Amino acid sequence: MQFDVQGTPKDLDGARDLAERDKYQFKWWACSLVNAQPYQGKKKGADSGIDGLIFFQDEKNKPKKIVVSVKGGNHVSVAMIRDLAHVVEREEAAIGLFVTLAEPTKPMRKEATECGFYKSEAYGNKPFPKIQILTVADLLTGQARADYPTGLGLAPKSTPKDTTRTRKKQQDLL
Repeated sequence: MQFDVQGTPKDLDGARDLAERDKYQFKWWACSLVNAQPYQGKKKGADSGIDGLIFFQDEKNKPKKIVVSVKGGNHVSVAMIRDLAHVVEREEAAIGLFVTLAEPTKPMRKEATECGFYKSEAYGNKPFPKIQILTVADLLTGQARADYPTGLGLAPKSTPKDTTRTRKKQQDLL
């Protein structure tokens, strides 16, 4: 008797099992680990190097895009990082996330580092790695997360404070 397994992986073994059984379900699940929307509404087929998207806004009226690439196989290579960097450039995205079930190699990490940084003015020009490699294992344990502006830095550069009005409101509350 065969059973249809339901639910989501809770550990690395479950993630590996899902990747072996259904690569599309694995990609969609892995996108959820970084709060990404599955690309093209979970349509199967050619994805142009994009498995998921995240949108953020750190400048007024200028939404930014993060491209997510998911790899569920046992072998990953530096060429995959180069491919993601190309997709980020082609899509005019701010950042690319490489989510992998396998451990990345040193050359992959080096290539990602060499891609540089996205700097957010709203965050005091804080540098965010342009290409980030995140393992499923680290995402599941909370040891890693995607690093990008969350929009919380969206505030006018300088706002004059009207302390008189604030004090008046506070006094009215009493």
